[in-house]
Amino acid sequence: MKQTREPGTRLSPPPPLEGNDQLVTGIITAGWAIALIVLLIVRDSLPSDVRWWIWTCVAGLGLGLFGLWYLPRLKRSRTRAAQFRAQALLARPEEPAASADLPASADLPGPEDPAAPGQSAPRASGSNTVSSTETPGRSTRS
Repeated sequence: MKQTREPGTRLSPPPPLEGNDQLVTGIITAGWAIALIVLLIVRDSLPSDVRWWIWTCVAGLGLGLFGLWYLPRLKRSRTRAAQFRAQALLARPEEPAASADLPASADLPGPEDPAAPGQSAPRASGSNTVSSTETPGRSTRS
């Protein structure tokens, strides 16, 4: 049975898929190992100008082994950081509503504050294109 929806409404996107990073890294590393073995077997028949392929396989194998060692540590550190952030959010007391005498952003520099380093005012139109007045020396005419 096909679902109907009102025109102009969008379906919610599906959740992102999680890949098995260690499995992918292990398969690629195994591929580099197989290629290295094959090249070592036929190295006497290889021309001297393509023997660098052997070192490419060695580098790929080394980086793959490093990835297999590093990925579990990376995942554990990300999990710890997420747990720390969640605990910090739970432990933080509720912030009182902004008082009437001070604006909500009185102590935080915002995009409208010229003193904020690296910040620029947002565009009024919401467009991501650059107008010809913002790029000196360039014309939009052909």
